Amino acid sequence: MAEVLEVRNIEKYYGNKGNLTKAIDNISFKIEKGEFVGIMGASGSGKSTLLNCISTIDRVTAGSIKVNGEEITNLKGNKLNKFRREELGFIFQDFNLLDTLSCYENIALALTIQKVPAKEIQKRVKEVSEKLGITDILKKYPYQVSGGQKQRVASARAIITNPKLVLADEPTGALDSKAARMLLENFEYLNKIMNATILMVTHDAFTASYANRILFIKDGKIFNELVKGNDTRKQFFEKIIEVVTLLGGDLNDVI
Repeated sequence: MAEVLEVRNIEKYYGNKGNLTKAIDNISFKIEKGEFVGIMGASGSGKSTLLNCISTIDRVTAGSIKVNGEEITNLKGNKLNKFRREELGFIFQDFNLLDTLSCYENIALALTIQKVPAKEIQKRVKEVSEKLGITDILKKYPYQVSGGQKQRVASARAIITNPKLVLADEPTGALDSKAARMLLENFEYLNKIMNATILMVTHDAFTASYANRILFIKDGKIFNELVKGNDTRKQFFEKIIEVVTLLGGDLNDVI
């Protein structure tokens, strides 16, 4: 399998010499093409900082991050913008759809920015919309469609550029249980049918149980790793709960 992400010995400090906080402490891991990996940890464990460093929103203090073999920690200016545009897809907690654009225009926006020809844009939007079952709402605006439909539009927008890596930060955090389940089934579809490589940060064990592998972060370090293997999602969920208990987390915070 091709390696999409390689994180090697990364560290992240905040503050100054008098008051230094180590948010990430020598973390290393790899993600191969087609994997769906979850990152779990209590609030303040470093999981969101880790995602921010991988997404280039934040910079590491030390270490290496490679996406598709390219070192990304030193990217600047146009090269950084090009990398974010072409190599990464983002799925946000609140969708971040633009209400002044139709669903079609929201999905097509990334391709428009890349100056992809209009005919090619139409073809690619049609393909991804058919796969996600949203062709009938493309002319509507985000405020005219349901939460579940917004999720699918946001997912279509995230994968329309065929990114090497899709990043999701607490994607179910603002959703009720029905909408959360719909989104996670959507993620499963993106991963299994469309072969999207997904890295998802969550504090929620139910959400994490949809991934194939979980990295548990504690005090800025990888504390444990779980691989789903041949387990059912229910069995995997129970194993996740066991590790969360070991982490010393309050189960009310993670279920």
